[in-house]
Amino acid sequence: MSYKILVMEDDQDIQALIEEFLKSAGYEVAVADDGVYGMSLFKKHRYDLVILDVMMPNLDGHSACKMIRSRSNVPIMMLTALDEEKDFIKGFELGVDDYISKPFSFTILLKKVEALLRRTYGNASPKSLVFGGLSANLEAYTLTVDEVAIEVTTKEFEILYLLMENQGRVLTREAILNQIWGYDFFGDSRVVDTHIKNLRKKLKTAGEWIKTIKGIGYKFDE
Repeated sequence: MSYKILVMEDDQDIQALIEEFLKSAGYEVAVADDGVYGMSLFKKHRYDLVILDVMMPNLDGHSACKMIRSRSNVPIMMLTALDEEKDFIKGFELGVDDYISKPFSFTILLKKVEALLRRTYGNASPKSLVFGGLSANLEAYTLTVDEVAIEVTTKEFEILYLLMENQGRVLTREAILNQIWGYDFFGDSRVVDTHIKNLRKKLKTAGEWIKTIKGIGYKFDE
């Protein structure tokens, strides 16, 4: 599953490293180099985790945390070079879920992110899947490519979501029929081909990620 993480960090080098490290672990990452811009992103998009630096221009991490907590229970991890107990207590009182002190190990950062996400969301099935610019939200049954909404039918959405969930795995037409239409469907398996054809047309270049495996079925692969 691809969680969305917002990183607010004004040090460009640290920001770039965090972004690269999290993306390599499969997360979708948005970055901001000050608190004001970070909050504008937070208000526009849904994130599963926020990583905040304490010391930022325009709006510091504690103020950003307070604003986030006024509208969301999203887990917050704070980056800090401060090491006094009162600074940690202040953050926890504002609603910070975890801290990591600078300088830090990126491996430790990743493990803390994994643990915080696991504590918050458990092992529940993903509500949204993101690959490249393609995003499918299961709760709202919405599909976007590069943040542009794509109109699809319910069956088209369910087929695409199923393929995305099984990225890299080949699914036979029969398996897709059974999952989407049910075992009591008596129609022709070519109905799957029709829906795939329509999906590719609507997705345009992103439709190229739906691969035809001749004589077998389909798979989703970036």
